[in-house]
Amino acid sequence: MAKQTINQGTAPTGAGGDTFRTGSAKLQANDNELYTHLGAADGTLTVDKTRAALGIDANKSELTILIKDSLRQSVEVASGGLQTVLYTAKGQPTYMNIIQKYDMSTIDASLSGTHPAFIVDGVEKPEIFIGTYQGRIVNGELLSLPNVEPSHSTNYDNFLTAARACGNGHHLITNAEWSAVALQCYKGNTQPLGNTYYGRSSENPLLVGRRPDGLAPGNTTGSARTLTGSGPVQWRHNGKENGIADLSGNVWEWNSGMRIFNGEIQVIADNNASKLAIGLGAASTEWKAIDGATGNLVTPDGAGTTVGTIKYADGGTADYTINGGSFGAIRNLSTTKPVTAAALARLKALCLYPHTENTASYNGDYFGKSMTGETLPIRGGGWYNAASAGVFSLYLSDARSNTNASLGARPAFVNL
Repeated sequence: MAKQTINQGTAPTGAGGDTFRTGSAKLQANDNELYTHLGAADGTLTVDKTRAALGIDANKSELTILIKDSLRQSVEVASGGLQTVLYTAKGQPTYMNIIQKYDMSTIDASLSGTHPAFIVDGVEKPEIFIGTYQGRIVNGELLSLPNVEPSHSTNYDNFLTAARACGNGHHLITNAEWSAVALQCYKGNTQPLGNTYYGRSSENPLLVGRRPDGLAPGNTTGSARTLTGSGPVQWRHNGKENGIADLSGNVWEWNSGMRIFNGEIQVIADNNASKLAIGLGAASTEWKAIDGATGNLVTPDGAGTTVGTIKYADGGTADYTINGGSFGAIRNLSTTKPVTAAALARLKALCLYPHTENTASYNGDYFGKSMTGETLPIRGGGWYNAASAGVFSLYLSDARSNTNASLGARPAFVNL
């Protein structure tokens, strides 16, 4: 029921207004509606009834709820609405940047259609949420938190489990999502610098972060990771304080939803890898190869030798193969059956192929691969990669079981 407003009539006598009885009835109706909403339709208002009606956990204090709202509000105000705080299944805060849906034509006029990061099960999403910071596992959940050392030395499946433990919609950043952000960096001319030389930028030694081991930036001993978000604005994806931190350098980041299998490029459709229940294991039937002529997703043959699909190669001119010495140098190899423009459009959206064939545009960002078995993408680079680290850096040589001190991850969220 809408709020009932008393007609007070014309001053000073109230002529034409509600009678005392009518006005009182409206007040009583408003009171009844409020009491019902608060769980007290019987007229007796209690704390327990109100908690139950509003879905407040009796085991958590009202103060905790107010602190959550205050934290989220302060982050949103300070960031101009570009960042927010979400809460996990265990009630832990995780800081997120809000990335609005966009069409590929805004990146390159030759491309079109909504970027696949904003499509889940064929439904377009108005935004995605990307961890502002590289992830830290706390109480079994992968969180995006400021000024902490990012978790590392953990394999893909364990990071995936920790990301999903945060609840429905929470997930490990997907290759589609990473690519959506990277392309915006390119468009905005804000490809970020980062911790690419032991606590400082290799391009500008004056740009430094805080090392958890207390050693000076540039010291090549000790743990050279930097605390999340501790670097300058040049280390943010948009060149501003409200940007995503550390997409270049610090620790490489596992990405979901893409792999190569014996050189064959395989993906999970659109941003479906963000779903809690979807299979991302090595044997999952969700993996699809990409037809080199049409760009359509097709069922792979299980050996990485599906006829007519796009594959990486170490050289030669085999049909529908691509390769390059750096990300910006990746090119079509075949002289008889090159990957078509339609198929390249899919690769470009996923940053598996440069959207413009200008090597210098990608600042020497790294590209590497293994042609044997299943390998998953890690992106961004590490603290030791110098100029080859960057938002377009792509390394496809790690098995899902691999762990090392420079392998980390980042959480993300989609409202499912």
